Amino acid sequence: MKMIYQVDDKPKFGALLIFALQQLLAIMTATLVVPVIIGNGMSSAAALFGAGVGTLVYVLFTKKKSPVFLGSSFAFIGSMFAAFAGAVSMEIGYAGLIFGAIFAGLVYVLIALIVKIAGVNWIDKLMPPAVIGSTVAIIGLSLAGNAIGDILKGSVVGADGVAVASPLITVLCGIITLFVTIICSTYGKKYGRLIPFIFGILAGYAACGIFTIFGYSFNVDALKVLNVEPFKALVADGVTLKTFLSVPEFTFQNAFAGLKDITPSYIGTVAVAYIPVAFVVFAEHLADHKNISSIIEKDLLREPGLHRTLLGDGIGSMVGAIFGGCPNTTYGESVGCVAIAKNASVYTIITAAIMAIIIAFVSPFIAFVNSIPSCVMGGVCMALYGFIAVSGLKMIQAVDLNQNKNLFVVSTILISGIGGLTLTFGKVTLTSVACALILGILVNLIVSKAKEQ
Repeated sequence: MKMIYQVDDKPKFGALLIFALQQLLAIMTATLVVPVIIGNGMSSAAALFGAGVGTLVYVLFTKKKSPVFLGSSFAFIGSMFAAFAGAVSMEIGYAGLIFGAIFAGLVYVLIALIVKIAGVNWIDKLMPPAVIGSTVAIIGLSLAGNAIGDILKGSVVGADGVAVASPLITVLCGIITLFVTIICSTYGKKYGRLIPFIFGILAGYAACGIFTIFGYSFNVDALKVLNVEPFKALVADGVTLKTFLSVPEFTFQNAFAGLKDITPSYIGTVAVAYIPVAFVVFAEHLADHKNISSIIEKDLLREPGLHRTLLGDGIGSMVGAIFGGCPNTTYGESVGCVAIAKNASVYTIITAAIMAIIIAFVSPFIAFVNSIPSCVMGGVCMALYGFIAVSGLKMIQAVDLNQNKNLFVVSTILISGIGGLTLTFGKVTLTSVACALILGILVNLIVSKAKEQ
């Protein structure tokens, strides 16, 4: 895939800000929603700050060669719930979040040391294109339900907590978002092609706003798509400097108060909740980097090296969790944004990370992002997740599927992944992506010695 901007290219300052904003919008909703899911007073703004800092750490360790943004990891949601469930106070729970991220990060550091000593050839044998390509496709396809679920929902909820907007209206807004994104990417001039998501989100947001105005004007709930409550909450106490600028409540602030009451048994509980998940996320880390490598046509597992991407991801996760509580991971949305915009400039990633850090203090922007209706992000994600899936399918193109041994590997991964096979062991859940990858590796090991037909 020919990039308009290569990894080392540095766009002009004005353009760089716009490209970075697009990257930020692509990853922001998912990053902000993890603390909302966990609850317990966690700050979305702090999670965004942590994602920005973690990404800068990742860029540093990868020597500015890997254009990927790190955001809050959904894989650790169960682990984060366990950290609070096993704590006797909120403060201990916050300390548990940090300890858990450190445990997970140390797993990455350990694997990085093994890779540094043993090299990456064993990975290529263990996970050839038939395995990795199918797994990358599953990463995109496994998210399809999320995109479709979002496109059916508005953001205004009734007394029962259910969205009131008609699915016909939300789907229309989502399709407007998708179509504007597609048209800008395929027919647009230079900036239209480079920032299609910004145009798509703004068009979808405007459509939602128009329907919502009619909904409130004529008291028709089915037309109420756009939720303005985040803006109302912002000015509830009047318009002041604090309305526009506020310091997020960082995780370490609450964690310090709980350190003195932590027990060894609680540390063990946190370790058991986080460490196994880290091995699962490693598989997704590998697939993401194989995917971005195929997109930019540079093997990141060899240069800067898998050990560096692992160190960047692991230590970036630790640092990010100290501020935001959420372990970070490489984001498929970020990879999809690189692919569609054909902008692999690592300076875009760096600028997006700095923006995330600054915007975490800017309350109106956080309110704006929180107000973006689910259907708008669903429209965007139909393109993002689809590109991830197609990137994996492109890897499979190089595989000879006339050979039964390759056919069995690919079919096993696709069916188990699309079918949603998951396994739970206590507090540890193997995601459908992890199960598909593990099955694919096992099948590949079984058939790898078979003769060519």
